[in-house]
Amino acid sequence: MASLDRFPLHYLVAFRAAAHTENLRAAAESLHLTHSAVSQQIRGLEAQLGFELFTRQGRRLSLNPAGQALQRAVSKVFAELQAGLLAASQAHNNAAQMLRVTSLPSFAQRWLMPRLSRWQALQPCITLDLHTSQQVVDLERDGYQIGLRVGRGPWHGLVNERLFHSPLIAVAAPALAHRLMGQPLSALASQPLLDDVDVWREWFALAGLPVAPVVVASFNDAGVLLQAAEQGMGVALARELMAGDALLDGRLVRVAAQELDLEAGRDYHVVYPEALRDDPAVRAFCDWLHAEIAALQQRLTETAAASR
Repeated sequence: MASLDRFPLHYLVAFRAAAHTENLRAAAESLHLTHSAVSQQIRGLEAQLGFELFTRQGRRLSLNPAGQALQRAVSKVFAELQAGLLAASQAHNNAAQMLRVTSLPSFAQRWLMPRLSRWQALQPCITLDLHTSQQVVDLERDGYQIGLRVGRGPWHGLVNERLFHSPLIAVAAPALAHRLMGQPLSALASQPLLDDVDVWREWFALAGLPVAPVVVASFNDAGVLLQAAEQGMGVALARELMAGDALLDGRLVRVAAQELDLEAGRDYHVVYPEALRDDPAVRAFCDWLHAEIAALQQRLTETAAASR
């Protein structure tokens, strides 16, 4: 085995990606390299070490015991390097800190943006760099400290804290909602419905209604769905906390008491690398998220109680 001072460390980047994806093509895409380049680097690493790290079954890779041992060490080293890069950046900027956050566009638009002025007031020395994407971002590779994700978790190499589990409720613009007030749930079947027909079918089945729903429009983004509902396009099924601000200020109105609970795989989480568990800026942002969610939940509960 080669000594570390002559070891081709870029091989470890390819190894880390292949170990995470268990697929050379996916690893190559994540690194913006060719399939053959990643394959050669993995073979080169194994040649340097003198033993194989993967069990190969066609295109599928799985770590053998030696590979698992190396992955644990590599993950720790990369996490410490990421923390070191952040510390160096913070030292360069003196008191000013940069906190890079990646989020789904819908969560950023509907929930996070309306609250960022309060974050800025609380933490004026922490500059927030917000990135939105429908794709799951590799935090360590792309230099982000925090990710806001929907899923079951946990995510490999990351600490995850659940932010909220929110049921689906039926909401509509005030004019449409007021026409439906007091009507049986079956009345919704004749209204313009928005988004996923399978979720609407489950909604009606929960009430014992064998309805074949027809949707007038569907969307791949919850923020756009809620905007369509606000503009009167139809009735939407939305997470209560995502629609919370619109419910409180009257842009949307809940049209039925029934709730459809989603499986845990649709929960919202905040995630960050293990090496940043005790980072003051990361901890401050996570604590602020939890506090803001608790405040919104409390306001929604109080508003619902007052309307009964």
